[in-house]
Amino acid sequence: MPQLSAPSEPRIEPATLEDLPQLANLVVALLGEEEDFTPNRIKQEHGLRLILEQPLRGRIFVLRNDHTLIGMVNLLFTISTAEGGFVILMEDVIVHPMHRGQGYGSMLLKHAIEFAREKKFKRITLLTDKISAESQRFFQKHDFVFSHMIPMRLVFGDESAG
Repeated sequence: MPQLSAPSEPRIEPATLEDLPQLANLVVALLGEEEDFTPNRIKQEHGLRLILEQPLRGRIFVLRNDHTLIGMVNLLFTISTAEGGFVILMEDVIVHPMHRGQGYGSMLLKHAIEFAREKKFKRITLLTDKISAESQRFFQKHDFVFSHMIPMRLVFGDESAG
């Protein structure tokens, strides 16, 4: 009788283009929970592809168990004149709803922080939903603090040049 193998322990590793469909599923789910965004799978896949194809733009780390993506974190690289060096804008910290409450979000966040420290980044900045006290407490538990800065944005539509 064949022996069934137990599922492997979840592991964190860099995302690949092969992960794109599952990554897009996670981001679409995340954006569906946030007030400021409307999920659009085509846009989410395009944005993820831009990062995955150009590692100098950033890194996407995934938490996977066997071949299933459990969660992800997206780290975008930029330069801060205030800090005098490279910094990270962290986006898309998400754990699949079926896997929440098991410490996986903390695993992803700790991995992102360790990556930033190893690579000598000066700061990690993130935006979290203003109305989600749970999300804010999660990041505070990992030593993130509120900034006196407030986000503002100018969004350009998809209008064609005419």
